[in-house]
Amino acid sequence: MSTLDSMDAILFSLSRAFCSPFAVFVQIQGCVICLLLALGWLMAAYVRNREVKRIKNSVKAGNSFAFLYQDINELEHSRQAKLPRVSVIMPLKGFGEHNLHNWRSQITSLYGGPLEFLFVVESTEDPAYHAVSRLLSMYQDHVEAKVVVAGLATTCSQKIHNQLIGAEKVHKDTKYVLFLDDDVRLHPGTVGALTAEMEKNPEIFIQTGYPLDLPSGTLGSYCIYEYHMPCSMGFATGGRTFFLWGGCMMMHADDFRQDRYGVVSGLRDGGYSDDMTLASLAGAHKRLITSPPVAVFPHPLASDLSFGRYWNYLRKQTFVLESYISNVNWIMNKVLFAVHCYLSWGFVAPYIMAVIHITSALRIYIKGYHHLEDTTVASGGMSLVILLAICTFIELLSMWNLTRREVTLCNLLSPEAPSLSLAPYNWGLIFIAMLVDNFLYPISAFRSHFSQSINWSGIRYHLRNGKVFKIERRNDMVPAKTDLGGKHLYGKKGAPQKASFLSSLGRNFAHWRQPKKFDV
Repeated sequence: MSTLDSMDAILFSLSRAFCSPFAVFVQIQGCVICLLLALGWLMAAYVRNREVKRIKNSVKAGNSFAFLYQDINELEHSRQAKLPRVSVIMPLKGFGEHNLHNWRSQITSLYGGPLEFLFVVESTEDPAYHAVSRLLSMYQDHVEAKVVVAGLATTCSQKIHNQLIGAEKVHKDTKYVLFLDDDVRLHPGTVGALTAEMEKNPEIFIQTGYPLDLPSGTLGSYCIYEYHMPCSMGFATGGRTFFLWGGCMMMHADDFRQDRYGVVSGLRDGGYSDDMTLASLAGAHKRLITSPPVAVFPHPLASDLSFGRYWNYLRKQTFVLESYISNVNWIMNKVLFAVHCYLSWGFVAPYIMAVIHITSALRIYIKGYHHLEDTTVASGGMSLVILLAICTFIELLSMWNLTRREVTLCNLLSPEAPSLSLAPYNWGLIFIAMLVDNFLYPISAFRSHFSQSINWSGIRYHLRNGKVFKIERRNDMVPAKTDLGGKHLYGKKGAPQKASFLSSLGRNFAHWRQPKKFDV
């Protein structure tokens, strides 16, 4: 028997094995996962589209400012004068290609009430310090903003440390604090929309939102887009949710002043992930988290986002499941860990089987085999492949539909910005990213579980009993760039020579309205 015939024999054996009852169950299960994802995205698209229709109908009725307020009477001076003070806190780390545009979208908010911005950095050596200082100097007569130097974190992650220092420095009359990641691109009416919901329902503990990733064309950027899309269902509820994204969180300032529900102590004493910690506190104290339908934000990914940087990002995302603040929280994290790993590989396995079925059928066709058992198995295998292909198409169609609705909504909410488009999205790469991301997730999750340490932007955090107990800082741990935004971090790695840095800063600011392919 030739080597090729031996390979065919193995191939046909595998194809027969993949037609066993258990294998058929695995493949049907994969189809069900695809359809459940499609259903979730369909429901999320319905919520986003309802908001799109509301804005369009309001514009048709004569309200040209529907992207700010549903009721144009809200723009009256008497109502604007009664708006509460809001403090926006942004922990910064490094400086990258999209930062200037993002920061400018934040400080040029059209919120009518008192509004202050606190940009919080670890030290003056952070490239972000000089970049944001120069930006604010251009708006010093129009915007209430300042840069706060927080110093080094010793008991929690640096991001949480920066957030808590910012919360300490807010104005004494501040009613709400809005925590934003520095890669969030706000709409002109975002602050007003979040504040209106807080005023309408004082029982809200946290308001949140979610990003709409704008892939840059690399496989790594599509993997991140695909990773975020299933999570986006939990934020497209138009109201109550159990999910929380640390990139956008509006809370009551008094919760921090009085350490209600252990907000400050829970974050400060060993906190690694701001959103996971606060979501756990909300669950423990039965507090309300909401996500308004307009809280979706364009998130351009770095143009040079490599696959290695995607892997580092995935490692950080799976590592958050190792942090917890209570036994109940630990149990929930482990359940989420197990379910996510099971569903991820349950999603990928049918495609591996489908490759065997297709290859087996091709070999039978090419070699002209007529053995009844082999042809029968091949026929049954191809039936499963066709079913999987149909379910995959429905899933991708639903993902495309949700992305289309969110792109439309973002365009309506930011009429002054260049329009976003679905045209640059490569759906072939998105399909590959779905397989790659779901295959790697369990590997990353298990590695995080057994390592209990992670390098986050050049700082290594070690966990014990779910809390940060050791923080390491060494120059050799500093990456050349951050994962998503491609931001330079420190010293020579973070900034070129002074003249070229300032020149680049000036060029970026001058062309903030002329973004790259995926800029907004």
